[in-house]
Amino acid sequence: MLTAEENERLTRVGPGTPMGNLMRRYWQPIAAMSQLEDRATRPIRLLGENLVLYKDRRGRLGLIGDQCPHRKVNMVYGIPEDEGLRCPYHGWLFNHEGRCLEQPYEKAEDPFEAFKDKVTTTAYPVQELGGLVFAYLGPEPAPLLPRWDLLVWDNVYRDIGMAVLPCNYLQIMENSVDPVHAEWLHGHFANYVWEQLGQTDRIRPIPAHQMIGFDEFEYGIIKRRILEGQTEDDVNWKLGHPLVFPNLLKVGGFQYRVPIDDYQTLHIWYYTYAPPAGTHVPENEPIPFYQVPVPELSEGGLPDWSYLDFTAGQDIVMWYTQGAIADRTSESLGRSDKGLILYRQQLMDNIAKVERGEDPMNVFRDPGENEYLRLPTEESEGTRRMGATGQLGRMASSAGAAGGATKFSPVLNRGDGATAVTAEEVLTGD
Repeated sequence: MLTAEENERLTRVGPGTPMGNLMRRYWQPIAAMSQLEDRATRPIRLLGENLVLYKDRRGRLGLIGDQCPHRKVNMVYGIPEDEGLRCPYHGWLFNHEGRCLEQPYEKAEDPFEAFKDKVTTTAYPVQELGGLVFAYLGPEPAPLLPRWDLLVWDNVYRDIGMAVLPCNYLQIMENSVDPVHAEWLHGHFANYVWEQLGQTDRIRPIPAHQMIGFDEFEYGIIKRRILEGQTEDDVNWKLGHPLVFPNLLKVGGFQYRVPIDDYQTLHIWYYTYAPPAGTHVPENEPIPFYQVPVPELSEGGLPDWSYLDFTAGQDIVMWYTQGAIADRTSESLGRSDKGLILYRQQLMDNIAKVERGEDPMNVFRDPGENEYLRLPTEESEGTRRMGATGQLGRMASSAGAAGGATKFSPVLNRGDGATAVTAEEVLTGD
């Protein structure tokens, strides 16, 4: 149980808040590059700030404040130019550093007018890696963008799913260190969903957790489990899937939980898939983007079972029905919640580091250290079965094994004969 003050400290992410200051020390993913194919601008809300992501005529990215400092119109309607984004209202041009490069009428009236040099807008650095666009909102000098393994693998197919969830990031991240929920939510409750949908052929026996454990490692927390019929010699106990501090889970693929503000979270599912043996994936292979539906209660406040037949949907309703910000002052934690307590302590410890002027965990500044950041992955009979199925052959990092958004994967559903067992058919947890 947390005090009201501790809950505020861990959940508020706006500018100047303790958690907001911590989250601003990291590069946060904000969009897929493929989302900029059909339009040059996208509205972005990140850590309580309203911004506009744009791609100029040369293909370079910029992230600036969403209001023109002249008359406060929204720059999402901006016109891309070779050197930046031009306000549609009076033509003022801003570059990726937030500098005003041109004010057409002011220059026409006085060619030597220097007013533009006094005008700036909010601007933050952005980078692309692995098909994702990352932004850094913290103090300079910016750290290196972490080169986590799945982002830099070559010769793999990729796809990127996203959903905006109506709740705080923390209750989503706490799910990442809660192994027991997999047994009940994605096991017994999933069986109940199949029953409600009349798909009783999908009901399966669910092994119970006998023991769970957690280890801190250099990048975060690894959870471990022993299920019925397993022993401490089983691979699941030796190697669990990691929570990568502060807001990334590797389970099959990557799941980023990016705070939009105190009450909303951008959830990103990032999967990689190995091609059939002997096949080469072109370097310029487009990385498709897809929207993951957010299950809602039907009219009358009743569950809509048709949106609960995938693990991500089951997770989502558990997260947001805790409230926009979960009230941790009245919770009753038990033995299954050891991981939550450990993660909360990591957050508090790293907030304290930032307040002391230190770099928190997973801030990288040495290029040699950042060349390739390998993360462990949970292995199980379920993930091995999945890795052996389908025309795609081995699925890199067992992307279909858990996480539950692969039901909507454009790669796995593109109609070229590739098949894979879906996350809903194997209990591996998320």
